[in-house]
Amino acid sequence: QVQLVESGGGLVQSGGSLTLSCAASENFFRINAMGWYRQAPGNQRELVAVVSRDGSTIDVDSVKGRFTISRDNAKNAVYLQMNSLKPEDTAAYYCNVNGRRFSWNPVSDYWGQGTQVTVSS
Repeated sequence: QVQLVESGGGLVQSGGSLTLSCAASENFFRINAMGWYRQAPGNQRELVAVVSRDGSTIDVDSVKGRFTISRDNAKNAVYLQMNSLKPEDTAAYYCNVNGRRFSWNPVSDYWGQGTQVTVSS
């Protein structure tokens, strides 16, 4: 079963930076969008940023100008560069892959296990 392996979370002071990485353990037949979501305690999981197959990106307003999403199609990997971190960015961050595992599979969403980001004030 394919896994999305995340890394890069941790504890950082307000104003600091972190880079999250996520890579699929096996190849996909086709990957469409790749993205990052986050979930703070007591809140619903929310979209942070998404990058399409052609490289176009969408960021939510709260992270515009601070976070940058990118992908490496050759490595089936997605990254999130987070700068100027704020305490309200504290959450578990999950990577998401939308695609087909094999040619005969329907398009599905795959999720990483989550990596914790904690920003202290």
